[in-house]
Amino acid sequence: MAKLKEGQKAPDFKGTDENGNAVSLADFKGKKLILYFYPADNTPTCTVEACNLRDNFDTLKKEGYAILGVSPDSAKKHQNFIKKHNLPFPLLVDEDLTVIKAYGVWGMKKSFGKEYEGLLRTTFVINENGVIEKIFDKVESKRHADQILEAMAAA
Repeated sequence: MAKLKEGQKAPDFKGTDENGNAVSLADFKGKKLILYFYPADNTPTCTVEACNLRDNFDTLKKEGYAILGVSPDSAKKHQNFIKKHNLPFPLLVDEDLTVIKAYGVWGMKKSFGKEYEGLLRTTFVINENGVIEKIFDKVESKRHADQILEAMAAA
């Protein structure tokens, strides 16, 4: 799939959250959505990113944003992650990588000199009309909410 670009329609998706509730892009029509993709629950950087979004949830919500996290983890792992870190937003279960691949965030990664396929940490800000307004492929996990708010204020 071609790399997604700012200004284009966000790919539609359907899936389930950590509690088995159906979730789709259509559920966010008329709302601004922070759709963030992260490699795995309870890993250091992913936890920092999720907790930063949690700590700034009220501010983001006040600015009109909904948040949805996506990783290839199971519903049970998501439930534990949410409970352990008191996350106020849902996490989409994408074990078959359907949504991850539709958004083009699965690819080659490098760690400790080894190359492997994996999820590329990426955040999409999608506007009320389902259009991608901003793509963050260099996520600053410790200040991700500020990174989003600053970029959107400047847009």
